[in-house]
Amino acid sequence: MEATNLANEKARMEQEATQRKQQEAEAARKAAEEMERKKAEELKNEPTEVSTNTRVNNYFDAIANANTVSAANNSISEALNLFASPETPVLIVISEEGGQKDYDRPTTISEYLHYLKDQKKNNNVLSNLKMDNAGKITEVEIKKPL
Repeated sequence: MEATNLANEKARMEQEATQRKQQEAEAARKAAEEMERKKAEELKNEPTEVSTNTRVNNYFDAIANANTVSAANNSISEALNLFASPETPVLIVISEEGGQKDYDRPTTISEYLHYLKDQKKNNNVLSNLKMDNAGKITEVEIKKPL
């Protein structure tokens, strides 16, 4: 009788241990799935080239339409954070024929942003951004309207 009770007790303890291991494995699996879901969500929310183009265009408009010089300067400071350097080249396409582009005299992003502030208008269209591995803009191409 005692041997049967001991065997039953041992079997019950082994069954409980197996259930605990299954519960721990299930909890670990759920935690891993949650972590993967969060990573996927973060990747989805990372800025893409399209959203970077939109952000740059928004800064160009904000600078050109700023009510005060101080507001324009603040927007310029914020916008420069998107670029690898204030000396990032800005190429302005003045004509294009057969895939061949003619550029205006190159300028820097800092000079271009101050130009927008002074002119109080943004007529040019952002056509291409080149970015480095860190996600900073290294070159801007803008088209003048025809």
